[in-house]
Amino acid sequence: MHGKDILHKMKAGLFSSGADTGKGKSKMSKHTTHGFHCLKGKSNHDMEDYVVSEFKKKDDSELGLFAIFDGHLGHDVAKYLQSHLFDNILKQHDFWTNMEDAIRRAYRSTDAEILDKAKVLGRGGSTAVTAILINSLKLVVGNVGDSRAVMCKNGVAEQLSVDHEPSTEKRLIESRGGFVSNLPGDVPRVDGQLAVARAFGDKSLKLHLSSEPDVKVVTIDDDTEFIILASDGIWKVMSNQEAVDAIKNIKDAQSAAKHLIEAAVSKKSKDDISCIIVRFR
Repeated sequence: MHGKDILHKMKAGLFSSGADTGKGKSKMSKHTTHGFHCLKGKSNHDMEDYVVSEFKKKDDSELGLFAIFDGHLGHDVAKYLQSHLFDNILKQHDFWTNMEDAIRRAYRSTDAEILDKAKVLGRGGSTAVTAILINSLKLVVGNVGDSRAVMCKNGVAEQLSVDHEPSTEKRLIESRGGFVSNLPGDVPRVDGQLAVARAFGDKSLKLHLSSEPDVKVVTIDDDTEFIILASDGIWKVMSNQEAVDAIKNIKDAQSAAKHLIEAAVSKKSKDDISCIIVRFR
């Protein structure tokens, strides 16, 4: 390997889609660990999923930053989100005092940046599910599209994100002047094209396509076992409870993420799949 290649590899970093697996742990809470795994699907294009899975110190707190970005029509928007979305959230002036608004505003401003850069980033787009873990005590989840966050509490699955699907968001899309196609043998699509109802990017559809996130805040308590963040390659073939049941006895977060992806593939999922597990005990 040439020096240049090594440098390029280092630059790509552990958390790019080049490295398809990894893990780490909290410095503040000895029980909190995270692991991620990504698998390219059966399609002919490059991997379009990007993840962030890391702990970071901010002010006097420890933040766990976890995200899945599932790109479509190219990977550039997902890659841009991987590099910029959390930075944009963390630099909001009211991040600590009004986190939900800060996240909404950062999602909006990041989408505006992406649309401005459409000449470079192309006409594609991306879903996002982001989870910010504060001192292993509080979790703030935001999402746009159909990548999902699910919490396991005492063995029971609870969905923390909202799937933005054209069929359920039909009224919103039509109120913005768009339409939802529903052709036999196909999934519902925005303007006959996109199978998610909210996304970053997608300049040609943006008039009809919101990038407004749903945001939810939950407390991490003694009953909270783990959370799953995953792209829709998992959720197309498994229910939330099936996903939780498949990994609830796997203590290592990275192994759990890998196992969940393998379970989805065995159920004939053909998509790119990315999965992050954060364990609390």
